[in-house]
Amino acid sequence: MKIGFIGLGNVGAKLAGSLLRNGADLTVRDLDTANMQPFLAKGAAAGESPKAMAEACDIVITCLPSPAISAAVMEAEDGILAGLAPGKIWAEMSTTDAGEVTRLGALVAAKGAEVVDCPVSGGCHRAATGNIAILAGCARPTFEKILPVLTMMGRRILHTGDLGTASVLKVMTNYLATANLVTLCEALVTSKAAGMDLNTTFEAIRISSGNSFVHETESQVILNGSRDISFTMDLVLKDVGLFQEIAEKNGVPLEVSPLLCNIFRDGISRFGPREFSPNIIKRLEEATGLDITAPGFPPEMVDDEPEAPGYEIVPPGRS
Repeated sequence: MKIGFIGLGNVGAKLAGSLLRNGADLTVRDLDTANMQPFLAKGAAAGESPKAMAEACDIVITCLPSPAISAAVMEAEDGILAGLAPGKIWAEMSTTDAGEVTRLGALVAAKGAEVVDCPVSGGCHRAATGNIAILAGCARPTFEKILPVLTMMGRRILHTGDLGTASVLKVMTNYLATANLVTLCEALVTSKAAGMDLNTTFEAIRISSGNSFVHETESQVILNGSRDISFTMDLVLKDVGLFQEIAEKNGVPLEVSPLLCNIFRDGISRFGPREFSPNIIKRLEEATGLDITAPGFPPEMVDDEPEAPGYEIVPPGRS
């Protein structure tokens, strides 16, 4: 299969890198042409336009910052939709709105092509090694066609159901990660205020019922002081906002989600939209005058697991 990849940001570049590392016939495109150069140097082709890529490739993947940008790349005069035809697949790997991907999916289907929303979860460090998880929402025959490509980019692949279901589950997982980040910030600051050693605090959380993926990753870069998790406050607010919209549309009166939105709105007003998301802890550092850093933690996360072949995850109770 010829694969086109549009959007070489923090996550997209790593996913495209896995495709190239695993031998894909790859064409890439990004508005920042400097992001394309490492791929071109390793044998990838440069996409002239989204339309040209859709015409030349069997699968076109987008990994973009917002639903509005994805829509623009799809619907522009030289966009992906203009180049789609029967037998082609558009794979949306951005974290997006389920209603929007469903709307665009109908336009793709009208062209006789197929569509899958397949966002990733697990952090940039796992995207870099091909060990990230991928959620895929689409018709089952489409899933089976694209599964070999998804397993080149990720280790655990879950077919979530119809188009749009993966996007719902993705913002749900990001909501949970955000809630965990905020409570970890409160736990670390409170522990320091109570006189606890932060290295010991980290281990106490790690070996206890309070442990989590977020703790094992984001707490480390918090304590290092870099706070570099390759994810920013504006993206957190976007994702939690999408989750809040899903809840409101379905009549669920959430209490924690609106509070998280307000916390990150405040963080953005203080530190800027492109501040690393773990630096939300600075709100409490400033309020208490405490420095929440400790020796021995890395400035960024690196996946220490070797790359392993990807495979489909089958939920309990599903044959």
